[in-house]
Amino acid sequence: MSTDQEVLLSVQNLHVEFDTYGGTVQAVRGVSFDVFPGKTLAIVGESGCGKSVTVQSLMGLIPTPPGRITQGTAIFKGNEILGNIYIDGKDIRGSEIGMIFQDPMTSLNPTMTIGKQIGESLLVHRGYSQKQAQNRAIELLDMTRIPEASKRARQYPFEFSGGMLQRAMIAVALACEPSILIADEPTTALDVTIQSQILDLMQELQSENNMSIILITHDLGVVARMADDILVMYAGKIVEQGEPEQIFYRSAHPYTLGLKSAMPSNKNEQDRQLIPIEGSPPDLFSPPAGCGYAPRCPNAMRICKNKPVDQFFELEKAHHSACWLHHEDCEVSVPGLHRITSGEQK
Repeated sequence: MSTDQEVLLSVQNLHVEFDTYGGTVQAVRGVSFDVFPGKTLAIVGESGCGKSVTVQSLMGLIPTPPGRITQGTAIFKGNEILGNIYIDGKDIRGSEIGMIFQDPMTSLNPTMTIGKQIGESLLVHRGYSQKQAQNRAIELLDMTRIPEASKRARQYPFEFSGGMLQRAMIAVALACEPSILIADEPTTALDVTIQSQILDLMQELQSENNMSIILITHDLGVVARMADDILVMYAGKIVEQGEPEQIFYRSAHPYTLGLKSAMPSNKNEQDRQLIPIEGSPPDLFSPPAGCGYAPRCPNAMRICKNKPVDQFFELEKAHHSACWLHHEDCEVSVPGLHRITSGEQK
């Protein structure tokens, strides 16, 4: 991503912790990223790596206590929003930043009609009358390709299929035409046909409204289709960041290589097997002294286990990796891992 563009949202050094009976969970450990107008930033990683907690903390949605933001800043349109989601006295949630949650069935109110739930943010943030909000809700349902929108607006969530519920959630999130749409696993539990329709819809609406998208997912296929920039997260940290071509074709972190090896391919290779990543993510009650991925990494060195990677190694413009394998003194060769050549070392 070119850095000469205006940044819509800039998150720097975000740390989030949760107090539990078992101790303190360090869920997010120093995450930084920028979101640009009209672009899609994908945050990818396996379950428990801190993706959802990162965006929920930006929206003021983590329960406090037990959760708390211990460090970091999040500047949205020149205003700090960490710990204060109000700008000029107005709540930015729903108005400036919309969110599609993982499970629409549990995120929507079962006692309210779909139309009322879509129109609610218009009543609160835009001062619409009840009739104006209902008419706009019907327009939004129609825009999200739900047939018989007027009839559907009077129905309840239990009367919708999974794909329709996801479209209704998109309509709720887009009601106030937000600058940023956060999509947290927007295609989970949907069949591939509906997934494709949902992704097409999101891209269409993004193009029409010049809306930015933060896409949270573990599905690399969705990432390849949607993203302009990619963050790979593991154990509460970003381990690699870059553009799709860099991440998929010039992977620079062993964890990214592991995710790719575990992903099905459409290549005509009869004997190709999916290679799982052995082991489990680290216990974030007591994070490892070194790299979080070291216990599972087949290429781990002694330094990986003892010293944290406190810097990003720049492989090329906009492509960075937090891995000691890129240090100028490292002589280990890893098949498939994109490396800085000796002439490029800084």
